Amino acid sequence: MVTVYLSLGSNIDRCHYITRALDRLADDFGPLQISSVFESEAVGFEGDPFYNLAVGLSTDLPVDALYRRLREIEHDNDRCRQAVKFSSRTLDIDILSYGDYIGAFEGGHLPRAEITYNAFVLWPLAEIAPAEHHPELGRSYADLWADFERGKQKLRPVSFAWRGRELSRLEDSR
Repeated sequence: MVTVYLSLGSNIDRCHYITRALDRLADDFGPLQISSVFESEAVGFEGDPFYNLAVGLSTDLPVDALYRRLREIEHDNDRCRQAVKFSSRTLDIDILSYGDYIGAFEGGHLPRAEITYNAFVLWPLAEIAPAEHHPELGRSYADLWADFERGKQKLRPVSFAWRGRELSRLEDSR
């Protein structure tokens, strides 16, 4: 089994699609590590704010098969793949890291570059995996977050309940 970290995002009917994604991930992969849910501005285009979070899970699927399974979950949640790259979406699931793997896979390159330059990726990841190390940089996600220039991207935790429990740690909103 390998530990995988994912980034989830939605800016269309956000609560609905994030809830459906978490339900499906839990059904398909078992127990999940789930960060707070954060609201962020759209990046790269004008659009409604996103809900973003990080999820950790364990799987025995090879990385390419995992990528295809995540695309299937997006498809089942009305994700339109014909839309322009930077646009509103019902659900976006990106693999951030797959164990210590470094290199290409069907969906791009791992670890995902956005870890180090998008607050909406790094803060949730640092929250659920603070002691884990970035496979290429060798630094913990907590250290990367501590050094992150936070003024450039507006991000705030929001209240979000899933399966009867509050996910967000609102008191930690620095």
